[in-house]
Amino acid sequence: MSRAQLELHIDFTRCDGRGLCTEILPELLVRDDWGYPVGRGGRDIHVPDGLAGAAQDAVDLCPLQALMLRRVTRS
Repeated sequence: MSRAQLELHIDFTRCDGRGLCTEILPELLVRDDWGYPVGRGGRDIHVPDGLAGAAQDAVDLCPLQALMLRRVTRS
């Protein structure tokens, strides 16, 4: 049985390392040495249900639209 999961994607070609997303989602994102967000689980980060609202806030507040939320189906 497969189910949809929420995933946060970072588009590094758009990001300029302001770091607001890492402040909103410290459970999922950290900053690298240059200030860019790095997912604690890689580029495409699974978003637990309890952090969906904060993840949406991070997407909405990103000034360069470098973040995207998407639903993915995993089996």
